[in-house]
Amino acid sequence: MIRNVLSIAGSDPSGGAGIQADLKSFSARGVYGMAAITALTAQNTQGVSAFVPVEADFLAEQIRMIFADVRVDAVKIGMIATAANAIAVAEVLRAHTRVPIILDPVMVAKGGASLLDADAVDAVRQHLLPLATVITPNLPEAAVLLRMEEASDRATMADQARRLMALGPQAVLLKGGHLGGDESPDVLLGPSGTEWFEGPRVETESTHGTGCSLSSAITAELAKGLSPRTAVRVAKDWLTGAIEEAETLSVGSGHGPVHHFHHLWKGGF
Repeated sequence: MIRNVLSIAGSDPSGGAGIQADLKSFSARGVYGMAAITALTAQNTQGVSAFVPVEADFLAEQIRMIFADVRVDAVKIGMIATAANAIAVAEVLRAHTRVPIILDPVMVAKGGASLLDADAVDAVRQHLLPLATVITPNLPEAAVLLRMEEASDRATMADQARRLMALGPQAVLLKGGHLGGDESPDVLLGPSGTEWFEGPRVETESTHGTGCSLSSAITAELAKGLSPRTAVRVAKDWLTGAIEEAETLSVGSGHGPVHHFHHLWKGGF
């Protein structure tokens, strides 16, 4: 059975992040993708110039209509934009707690633009974190959620992952891409304990949408029934290939997208 996966996130017209990256990731991982739009952005590979949030009641209605008609096997939440949207999404999803929910707490675009209203951070912390099966923050996002300084070493990463778990999610994947050095370690904390996922840092400017794509790939694998530990490993292996092959694309002059279909487009058509 092909699984159905819903993304609740913002739109990126350049196709590298947001809903567009989520749908590409779902397709690449062999699941059927659906989307409820939280915000429209004006952006390209060089940055975000503006965004317009979707009205909260309409966002909630998008999600309700999907659940009223389609079997949903997992949900990914990305850019939420406003506190009202966070509350609206939480209210709808509380009726569907059997479905795995992956929260990628998107706050800042690759170019540095803020994608989350200041008052929305508390709403995400209070309403969405307790519903999440897995949350996938990077180090700056974890620092904001915890009101702490950004982690600069593995010991602090592990401590912050434990603090995030205390806020309610079932598991935390804290991504270490912002650490210095040649490695890019991530730590997964869940009911079965702590596991580190090691990985070399790929030297490339084509990293637009990596967070969106990783969380979406994890969502797809959870929808297939994999454990969080296995889902993270499979998704990270796929994303590493997508980053390594990103230079085969030619999209924009800033932070280019990863190659979501690197394993399918070998040799062309």
